[in-house]
Amino acid sequence: MESDAAITNEQQLIAGCKDGKAWAQKKLFELYAGTMLSICVRYVTDRETAKDVLQDGFVKLFTKIDTFSGTGSFAGWVRRIFVTTALEYLRQKDALKQSESLDDYSYSIENPDVTALEKIAADDLLKMITELPTGYRTVFNLYAIEGYSHLEIANLLNVSENTSRSQFMRARKLLQQKVRLLISDK
Repeated sequence: MESDAAITNEQQLIAGCKDGKAWAQKKLFELYAGTMLSICVRYVTDRETAKDVLQDGFVKLFTKIDTFSGTGSFAGWVRRIFVTTALEYLRQKDALKQSESLDDYSYSIENPDVTALEKIAADDLLKMITELPTGYRTVFNLYAIEGYSHLEIANLLNVSENTSRSQFMRARKLLQQKVRLLISDK
């Protein structure tokens, strides 16, 4: 539970940004830049390009901060801006065009080994995610990490719900293969 002081400080920071105060924008940037860069890198794997997406996201944040109603989590609202900005970048680059119907794909989970995940570091797993093809990575991030439904992903990416599901399943299968290889090397 947030303290009253933390809530007041956040409200003051938001109010300062709405008034265009440089100190408030700087503080907001300092608070969120690291986390939002991590989100951008998950979608746009090139770090320099991710920094450009980060900058675009902050421009959007500062120009749209008047639309934040104060209901709900401010951090969640900020996160959504950066996810949307990264998706817009990928759309502009036509990186999301690679998709196939679920009907064309057979999939099954082969004896998942839950203890296998305990043997790999989070950094290894994040690296594996960034190595996925763009369409797979994008759907995986939106579904498994951001918590969007396949219907929401379909609407965001302008694809069918089945395409979202198939991209996620393929991403998961590729990750399972990568995990098995990493564990067998250890």
